[in-house]
Amino acid sequence: MAVDGEERKMKIACLQFAPEVGKVQENIQRADTILRNTRIPADLDWLVLPELAFSGYNFHSLEEIKPYLEPTTAGISTQWAIQAAQHYTCHVTIGYPEITPSTPTRPTTQYNSTVTVSPTGQILHNYRKSFLYYTDETWASEGPGDNAHILANASSPDQPFHSGTLGALGDVTLGICMDINPYRFTAPWESYEFARTALTHASPILCISMAWLCHLTPEELMREPTQPDIATVAYWVERFQPIVDAKSERPVYVVLANRCGMEKGVCYAGSSTVIKIQAGVVSLFGTCGKSEEKCLVMDLAERPKFQVRSGR
Repeated sequence: MAVDGEERKMKIACLQFAPEVGKVQENIQRADTILRNTRIPADLDWLVLPELAFSGYNFHSLEEIKPYLEPTTAGISTQWAIQAAQHYTCHVTIGYPEITPSTPTRPTTQYNSTVTVSPTGQILHNYRKSFLYYTDETWASEGPGDNAHILANASSPDQPFHSGTLGALGDVTLGICMDINPYRFTAPWESYEFARTALTHASPILCISMAWLCHLTPEELMREPTQPDIATVAYWVERFQPIVDAKSERPVYVVLANRCGMEKGVCYAGSSTVIKIQAGVVSLFGTCGKSEEKCLVMDLAERPKFQVRSGR
Protein backbone atom coordinates (compact mmCIF):
# COMPACT_ATOMS: atom_id res chain seq x y z
CA MET A 1 0.00 0.00 0.00
CA ALA A 2 1.02 3.66 0.01
CA VAL A 3 3.56 5.29 2.30
CA ASP A 4 2.95 8.46 4.32
CA GLY A 5 1.83 11.42 2.24
CA GLU A 6 1.17 9.36 -0.88
CA GLU A 7 -2.17 8.54 -2.44
CA ARG A 8 -3.47 5.16 -1.39
CA LYS A 9 -3.69 2.51 -4.09
CA MET A 10 -7.04 1.00 -3.21
CA LYS A 11 -10.43 0.58 -4.88
CA ILE A 12 -13.45 0.43 -2.61
CA ALA A 13 -17.10 -0.28 -3.42
CA CYS A 14 -20.09 0.59 -1.23
CA LEU A 15 -23.21 -1.42 -2.03
CA GLN A 16 -26.14 0.85 -1.14
CA PHE A 17 -29.59 -0.70 -1.34
CA ALA A 18 -32.94 -0.82 0.45
CA PRO A 19 -33.40 -4.11 2.34
CA GLU A 20 -36.78 -4.87 3.89
CA VAL A 21 -37.20 -6.21 7.41
CA GLY A 22 -37.15 -10.01 7.52
CA LYS A 23 -37.08 -10.55 3.73
CA VAL A 24 -33.62 -12.14 3.71
CA GLN A 25 -33.75 -13.98 0.38
CA GLU A 26 -35.33 -11.02 -1.40
CA ASN A 27 -32.69 -8.71 0.06
CA ILE A 28 -29.90 -11.01 -1.12
CA GLN A 29 -31.41 -11.08 -4.61
CA ARG A 30 -31.61 -7.28 -4.54
CA ALA A 31 -27.92 -6.99 -3.67
CA ASP A 32 -26.90 -9.57 -6.26
CA THR A 33 -28.85 -7.77 -8.99
CA ILE A 34 -27.17 -4.44 -8.25
CA LEU A 35 -23.73 -6.04 -8.33
CA ARG A 36 -24.49 -7.81 -11.62
CA ASN A 37 -25.48 -4.47 -13.12
CA THR A 38 -22.32 -2.74 -11.90
CA ARG A 39 -19.01 -2.70 -13.71
CA ILE A 40 -16.89 -4.10 -10.87
CA PRO A 41 -13.16 -3.56 -11.53
CA ALA A 42 -11.02 -6.69 -11.66
CA ASP A 43 -8.70 -5.16 -9.08
CA LEU A 44 -11.37 -4.18 -6.54
CA ASP A 45 -9.90 -4.32 -3.02
CA TRP A 46 -12.93 -4.01 -0.75
CA LEU A 47 -16.71 -4.33 -1.03
CA VAL A 48 -18.63 -2.88 1.93
CA LEU A 49 -22.32 -3.49 2.66
CA PRO A 50 -24.64 -1.74 5.12
CA GLU A 51 -25.42 -2.58 8.73
CA LEU A 52 -27.73 -5.62 9.07
CA ALA A 53 -27.69 -5.79 5.29
CA PHE A 54 -29.87 -8.83 4.66
CA SER A 55 -32.04 -9.00 7.78
CA GLY A 56 -33.15 -5.38 7.59
CA TYR A 57 -32.69 -3.05 10.55
CA ASN A 58 -35.88 -1.80 12.20
CA PHE A 59 -36.68 -4.61 14.64
CA HIS A 60 -38.43 -3.61 17.86
CA SER A 61 -37.64 -6.58 20.12
CA LEU A 62 -35.46 -9.64 20.56
CA GLU A 63 -38.51 -11.78 19.82
CA GLU A 64 -38.99 -10.06 16.46
CA ILE A 65 -35.38 -10.39 15.30
CA LYS A 66 -34.81 -13.87 16.75
CA PRO A 67 -35.67 -15.78 13.52
CA TYR A 68 -33.01 -13.78 11.66
CA LEU A 69 -30.12 -14.07 14.11
CA GLU A 70 -27.05 -15.77 12.64
CA PRO A 71 -24.36 -17.77 14.46
CA THR A 72 -21.01 -16.00 14.71
CA THR A 73 -19.41 -15.83 11.23
CA ALA A 74 -21.40 -18.91 10.18
CA GLY A 75 -24.76 -17.66 8.95
CA ILE A 76 -26.22 -16.75 5.57
CA SER A 77 -24.61 -13.27 5.51
CA THR A 78 -21.14 -14.70 6.09
CA GLN A 79 -21.72 -17.40 3.48
CA TRP A 80 -22.75 -14.73 0.97
CA ALA A 81 -19.69 -12.63 1.87
CA ILE A 82 -17.34 -15.59 1.31
CA GLN A 83 -18.88 -16.32 -2.10
CA ALA A 84 -18.77 -12.64 -3.12
CA ALA A 85 -15.18 -12.28 -1.91
CA GLN A 86 -14.06 -15.26 -3.95
CA HIS A 87 -16.09 -14.22 -7.00
CA TYR A 88 -14.81 -10.63 -7.10
CA THR A 89 -11.40 -11.48 -5.57
CA CYS A 90 -11.78 -8.75 -2.96
CA HIS A 91 -12.34 -8.26 0.74
CA VAL A 92 -15.98 -8.07 1.81
CA THR A 93 -17.47 -6.49 4.95
CA ILE A 94 -21.15 -7.06 5.71
CA GLY A 95 -23.41 -6.27 8.67
CA TYR A 96 -25.49 -9.02 10.28
CA PRO A 97 -27.37 -9.81 13.52
CA GLU A 98 -25.11 -12.17 15.50
CA ILE A 99 -25.98 -14.72 18.17
CA THR A 100 -23.38 -16.52 20.25
CA PRO A 101 -23.92 -19.93 21.85
CA SER A 102 -24.23 -20.15 25.60
CA THR A 103 -21.26 -21.35 27.63
CA PRO A 104 -20.91 -22.38 31.29
CA THR A 105 -19.77 -18.83 32.07
CA ARG A 106 -21.84 -16.80 29.61
CA PRO A 107 -25.44 -17.00 28.36
CA THR A 108 -26.43 -16.70 24.71
CA THR A 109 -25.73 -13.14 23.57
CA GLN A 110 -26.87 -11.08 20.58
CA TYR A 111 -24.79 -8.43 18.82
CA ASN A 112 -25.13 -6.03 15.93
CA SER A 113 -22.01 -7.11 14.03
CA THR A 114 -19.99 -6.99 10.85
CA VAL A 115 -17.82 -9.76 9.46
CA THR A 116 -14.88 -9.08 7.15
CA VAL A 117 -13.73 -11.78 4.74
CA SER A 118 -10.52 -11.99 2.69
CA PRO A 119 -10.47 -12.54 -1.11
CA THR A 120 -9.80 -16.24 -0.47
CA GLY A 121 -12.84 -16.53 1.81
CA GLN A 122 -10.96 -16.46 5.12
CA ILE A 123 -12.72 -14.82 8.08
CA LEU A 124 -10.51 -11.89 9.07
CA HIS A 125 -12.53 -10.20 11.78
CA ASN A 126 -15.92 -10.19 13.49
CA TYR A 127 -16.67 -6.73 14.86
CA ARG A 128 -19.47 -6.05 17.35
CA LYS A 129 -21.08 -2.61 17.50
CA SER A 130 -19.82 -0.74 20.54
CA PHE A 131 -22.26 2.19 20.77
CA LEU A 132 -25.86 1.03 20.45
CA TYR A 133 -28.68 3.10 18.99
CA TYR A 134 -32.10 2.98 20.70
CA THR A 135 -33.34 0.37 18.22
CA ASP A 136 -30.31 -1.87 18.89
CA GLU A 137 -30.89 -1.73 22.63
CA THR A 138 -34.15 -3.66 22.24
CA TRP A 139 -32.23 -6.82 21.31
CA ALA A 140 -28.43 -6.42 21.21
CA SER A 141 -25.61 -6.19 23.74
CA GLU A 142 -22.74 -3.72 23.53
CA GLY A 143 -19.84 -5.24 21.70
CA PRO A 144 -16.45 -5.46 23.34
CA GLY A 145 -13.52 -4.09 21.36
CA ASP A 146 -10.17 -5.82 21.14
CA ASN A 147 -7.70 -3.00 21.74
CA ALA A 148 -7.28 -1.38 25.14
CA HIS A 149 -8.32 2.26 24.86
CA ILE A 150 -9.21 4.77 27.53
CA LEU A 151 -11.94 7.20 26.56
CA ALA A 152 -12.46 10.69 27.92
CA ASN A 153 -15.99 9.60 28.79
CA ALA A 154 -15.74 7.04 31.59
CA SER A 155 -19.30 5.78 31.09
CA SER A 156 -18.41 4.36 27.66
CA PRO A 157 -17.44 0.72 27.17
CA ASP A 158 -13.80 0.14 28.14
CA GLN A 159 -12.62 -1.19 24.79
CA PRO A 160 -14.75 0.09 21.93
CA PHE A 161 -14.31 -0.29 18.19
CA HIS A 162 -11.66 -2.23 16.28
CA SER A 163 -8.34 -0.70 15.26
CA GLY A 164 -5.75 -3.03 13.85
CA THR A 165 -4.51 -4.95 10.85
CA LEU A 166 -7.21 -6.33 8.60
CA GLY A 167 -5.42 -8.70 6.23
CA ALA A 168 -3.99 -7.13 3.08
CA LEU A 169 -6.10 -4.00 3.72
CA GLY A 170 -3.57 -2.99 6.35
CA ASP A 171 -4.40 -0.93 9.44
CA VAL A 172 -8.11 -0.16 9.66
CA THR A 173 -10.53 1.22 12.24
CA LEU A 174 -13.96 -0.43 11.95
CA GLY A 175 -17.25 0.89 13.23
CA ILE A 176 -21.00 0.51 12.80
CA CYS A 177 -23.29 3.54 12.40
CA MET A 178 -23.96 4.87 15.95
CA ASP A 179 -20.28 4.24 16.79
CA ILE A 180 -19.40 7.65 15.31
CA ASN A 181 -21.90 9.43 17.60
CA PRO A 182 -21.32 10.40 21.25
CA TYR A 183 -21.90 7.37 23.45
CA ARG A 184 -25.67 7.03 24.04
CA PHE A 185 -25.94 10.71 23.07
CA THR A 186 -24.99 11.45 26.69
CA ALA A 187 -21.22 11.76 26.25
CA PRO A 188 -19.97 15.25 25.36
CA TRP A 189 -20.11 16.06 21.65
CA GLU A 190 -16.41 16.88 21.72
CA SER A 191 -15.44 13.44 23.05
CA TYR A 192 -15.34 12.22 19.43
CA GLU A 193 -14.69 8.68 20.71
CA PHE A 194 -14.50 6.95 17.34
CA ALA A 195 -12.41 9.61 15.60
CA ARG A 196 -9.99 9.83 18.54
CA THR A 197 -9.58 6.05 18.58
CA ALA A 198 -8.66 6.10 14.89
CA LEU A 199 -6.30 9.02 15.53
CA THR A 200 -4.63 7.26 18.46
CA HIS A 201 -3.99 4.20 16.32
CA ALA A 202 -2.96 6.29 13.30
CA SER A 203 -5.40 4.36 11.11
CA PRO A 204 -5.07 5.41 7.47
CA ILE A 205 -8.52 4.07 6.65
CA LEU A 206 -11.80 4.04 8.58
CA CYS A 207 -14.78 1.94 7.51
CA ILE A 208 -18.28 2.37 8.91
CA SER A 209 -21.18 0.10 7.92
CA MET A 210 -24.46 1.96 8.47
CA ALA A 211 -28.23 2.04 8.64
CA TRP A 212 -28.34 5.79 9.22
CA LEU A 213 -31.70 7.50 9.50
CA CYS A 214 -32.59 10.93 8.15
CA HIS A 215 -35.12 13.63 9.03
CA LEU A 216 -36.62 13.80 5.55
CA THR A 217 -40.25 12.86 4.88
CA PRO A 218 -40.95 9.96 2.50
CA GLU A 219 -41.96 12.54 -0.11
CA GLU A 220 -38.69 14.48 0.31
CA LEU A 221 -36.73 11.25 0.19
CA MET A 222 -38.11 10.38 -3.24
CA ARG A 223 -37.60 13.88 -4.62
CA GLU A 224 -34.32 13.97 -6.56
CA PRO A 225 -33.39 10.45 -5.38
CA THR A 226 -29.92 10.58 -6.99
CA GLN A 227 -28.94 13.63 -4.91
CA PRO A 228 -27.32 12.97 -1.51
CA ASP A 229 -28.78 14.21 1.76
CA ILE A 230 -26.32 17.05 2.25
CA ALA A 231 -27.24 17.54 5.92
CA THR A 232 -26.36 13.91 6.67
CA VAL A 233 -23.04 14.01 4.82
CA ALA A 234 -22.12 17.28 6.60
CA TYR A 235 -22.92 15.67 9.97
CA TRP A 236 -20.73 12.67 9.18
CA VAL A 237 -17.83 14.94 8.24
CA GLU A 238 -18.22 16.86 11.50
CA ARG A 239 -17.81 13.65 13.52
CA PHE A 240 -14.21 13.34 12.27
CA GLN A 241 -13.16 16.80 13.39
CA PRO A 242 -10.18 15.62 15.51
CA ILE A 243 -8.63 14.06 12.40
CA VAL A 244 -9.22 17.29 10.47
CA ASP A 245 -7.70 19.33 13.31
CA ALA A 246 -4.60 17.11 13.37
CA LYS A 247 -3.75 18.53 9.91
CA SER A 248 -1.57 15.54 9.11
CA GLU A 249 0.02 15.35 5.68
CA ARG A 250 -0.68 11.62 5.84
CA PRO A 251 -4.12 11.13 4.24
CA VAL A 252 -6.93 9.41 6.13
CA TYR A 253 -9.76 7.83 4.15
CA VAL A 254 -13.26 7.35 5.57
CA VAL A 255 -15.72 4.90 3.99
CA LEU A 256 -19.35 5.44 5.02
CA ALA A 257 -21.50 2.62 3.60
CA ASN A 258 -25.15 3.35 4.31
CA ARG A 259 -28.45 1.78 3.28
CA CYS A 260 -31.40 3.61 1.76
CA GLY A 261 -35.17 3.16 1.58
CA MET A 262 -37.87 2.99 4.24
CA GLU A 263 -38.91 0.48 6.91
CA LYS A 264 -42.08 0.82 8.95
CA GLY A 265 -42.21 4.53 8.21
CA VAL A 266 -38.54 5.09 9.12
CA CYS A 267 -36.51 6.80 6.37
CA TYR A 268 -32.84 6.06 5.76
CA ALA A 269 -30.40 8.66 4.48
CA GLY A 270 -28.56 6.68 1.79
CA SER A 271 -25.80 9.05 0.62
CA SER A 272 -23.00 6.47 1.03
CA THR A 273 -19.74 8.30 0.54
CA VAL A 274 -15.97 8.07 0.64
CA ILE A 275 -13.99 11.02 1.96
CA LYS A 276 -10.35 11.96 2.31
CA ILE A 277 -8.89 14.04 5.14
CA GLN A 278 -5.43 15.50 4.58
CA ALA A 279 -3.63 18.58 5.91
CA GLY A 280 -6.84 19.85 7.50
CA VAL A 281 -8.80 19.61 4.24
CA VAL A 282 -11.83 17.34 3.77
CA SER A 283 -12.46 16.12 0.21
CA LEU A 284 -15.20 13.97 -1.24
CA PHE A 285 -14.49 11.21 -3.77
CA GLY A 286 -18.14 10.60 -4.56
CA THR A 287 -21.50 9.79 -3.07
CA CYS A 288 -24.70 7.87 -3.71
CA GLY A 289 -28.05 9.61 -3.82
CA LYS A 290 -30.32 9.53 -0.80
CA SER A 291 -32.70 6.98 -2.37
CA GLU A 292 -30.38 5.44 -4.92
CA GLU A 293 -29.75 1.71 -5.06
CA LYS A 294 -26.31 1.35 -6.58
CA CYS A 295 -22.78 0.12 -6.04
CA LEU A 296 -20.50 3.13 -5.62
CA VAL A 297 -16.95 2.28 -6.77
CA MET A 298 -14.19 4.68 -5.76
CA ASP A 299 -10.47 4.65 -6.62
CA LEU A 300 -8.55 6.22 -3.74
CA ALA A 301 -5.59 6.89 -6.04
CA GLU A 302 -7.67 9.36 -8.03
CA ARG A 303 -8.22 13.00 -7.15
CA PRO A 304 -11.38 13.54 -5.05
CA LYS A 305 -14.20 15.30 -6.93
CA PHE A 306 -15.05 17.96 -4.35
CA GLN A 307 -13.41 19.79 -1.48
CA VAL A 308 -15.90 19.85 1.36
CA ARG A 309 -14.12 22.31 3.61
CA SER A 310 -10.85 23.20 5.26
CA GLY A 311 -10.15 22.61 8.92
CA ARG A 312 -10.70 25.30 11.52
